[in-house]
Amino acid sequence: MKFGVIVFPGSNCDLDSYFLVRDILRQPVEYIYYYEESIKQCDAIILPGGFTYGDYLRSGAIARFSPVMSAVADFADRGGAVLGICNGFQVLTEAGLLPGALYRNDHLQFRCEQVYVRVENNSLPFTRSASLGKVLEIPVAHGDGNYYAPPELLREMKANNQVVFRYTDRDGNVTEGANPNGSVENIAGVCNREGNVVGMMPHPERAGEKILGSKHGLIIFKSIISYFLNREVV
Repeated sequence: MKFGVIVFPGSNCDLDSYFLVRDILRQPVEYIYYYEESIKQCDAIILPGGFTYGDYLRSGAIARFSPVMSAVADFADRGGAVLGICNGFQVLTEAGLLPGALYRNDHLQFRCEQVYVRVENNSLPFTRSASLGKVLEIPVAHGDGNYYAPPELLREMKANNQVVFRYTDRDGNVTEGANPNGSVENIAGVCNREGNVVGMMPHPERAGEKILGSKHGLIIFKSIISYFLNREVV
């Protein structure tokens, strides 16, 4: 399989994602730039973190109009695997590919720290290698990670199993203190109805080596590889 990493003006985690896929997981990967109109025969697309277009207006609000996003939307509509990380998550919500919205952190501070997230749905291409309820240690680095969905939408999302990750303490307990940004119901990641598009605020690409403090981020990427390997066998 082949990964594609989208590069927008202001992306700063594109290299981290590229390095993890190429040098840690030894998988084919290619950069796809914001002005391109094709995803270059990639099997999975990563929208990395950063500050696209300076985060003017709202985080991700300008990037959603980049030419490449039409190709990403078409790819997602065909069932392609799309992962948005941090700013990439923000872009996907602005583009309407994921439900809800991301606001300023409730304490109005930028937070860069290790957090714990619990896997709430392990049936997705991005989580199939994790057990349900597994707690992952992954860093966050954001000022606009406060996830919100109105009550009616949130009820619909929970009914469709669209909540993928929740912030917890080390033992997997959902607590106010474990929530780094005020996200509703401690939500750290969600998916679309079909389950092929996922957005998450924590940075799994920064948790792929022991020297970084955790290797739990590898579970996300290994899940994607496993999904495609098994799909090809079928």
